[in-house]
Amino acid sequence: MDFADKLLALAGRIDRQKSAIQTEEAAKTAFVMPFIQTLGYDVFDPTEVVPEFIADVGSKKGEKIDYAIMVDEKPSMLIECKGCAANLNDNHAAQLRRYFHVTAARIGVLTNGQTYQFFADLDEPNIMDKKPFMEIDLLNLDEQLVPELKKLSKSSFELEQMLSTASNLKYTRAIKGYFERQMAAPDPEFVRLVLMDIYSGLKTQLVIEQFTPLVRQALGAVINDHINARLKSALTGQVALPVDEGSSTDPKQEEPTGKGIVTTNEEMEGFYIVRAILRQVVDVERVAMRDTKSYFGILLDDNNRKPICRLHFNTSQKYIGIIDEQKNENRHPIEGLNELYSFADQIRATASNYLAEP
Repeated sequence: MDFADKLLALAGRIDRQKSAIQTEEAAKTAFVMPFIQTLGYDVFDPTEVVPEFIADVGSKKGEKIDYAIMVDEKPSMLIECKGCAANLNDNHAAQLRRYFHVTAARIGVLTNGQTYQFFADLDEPNIMDKKPFMEIDLLNLDEQLVPELKKLSKSSFELEQMLSTASNLKYTRAIKGYFERQMAAPDPEFVRLVLMDIYSGLKTQLVIEQFTPLVRQALGAVINDHINARLKSALTGQVALPVDEGSSTDPKQEEPTGKGIVTTNEEMEGFYIVRAILRQVVDVERVAMRDTKSYFGILLDDNNRKPICRLHFNTSQKYIGIIDEQKNENRHPIEGLNELYSFADQIRATASNYLAEP
């Protein structure tokens, strides 16, 4: 199981058990310790992971951090844990900041078991930044951040490289936040900047006010155009005929693509899970999606003749359609996304069959 698979498996555990976790200690045992293990550190080896790490702060003696990750017998990463119900805020970060200041660590992590905020000392040496350079929600995992998180793992951790990555992520996060604010409510300076190339008259306050809603609409339109272009590209092609429950059908049967196709968040999450499952046998960039009115198809090389599996999520009873060696589909009922992992071997086998073809 590769790194992404392990994260998704942990996410499945959180999704199933979160409601039963009532205390901070339970969150540590059920979620945080497995997360540290996912990063490759042995939570039972005190030379790698020290629980209740002592960090005296001024006159306060015996102050303890929940976990310290050790490298060369020195703390390199501090982890402060809160209960699952806690909404991580600056008060929690302030506590971690006090500990950070009196240790050799350069990375601080604040977590409630589901969300992880990662801090460094990029602004001022040995003083933890006020804002995290990266935030990861395991129940809403941003696939683009998985490689960045892996850089904190035992097998990949290099401090200087990680700090360089942290700096890039910090500014990328800030830039994204800026554009999100401008999309919601463009400020006068941003509107004035846009008008530099398109409006030759004086940029008076009245002109700025007149153009502000147009700039906001245009920004939204640009984003929508990009999304629609990608969806159009992905959806162009195959739509197979619907199949009866429990039947075995030929995936080569097709029907023209039509209107009224809505790709749901659940289907996209299923797609990302299947991609993660396939990481071990194929470059995930070769795994493509085709949504149809009947099902959500996942293919190799965006090729109609190489269907890997199908997700039937449009009815109360959900199914995954597994494609066998004869390219017939066999449906299996599932209750939720986590059950997709139960079919990992079959999914990989289907993709491997295509890779073995001459």
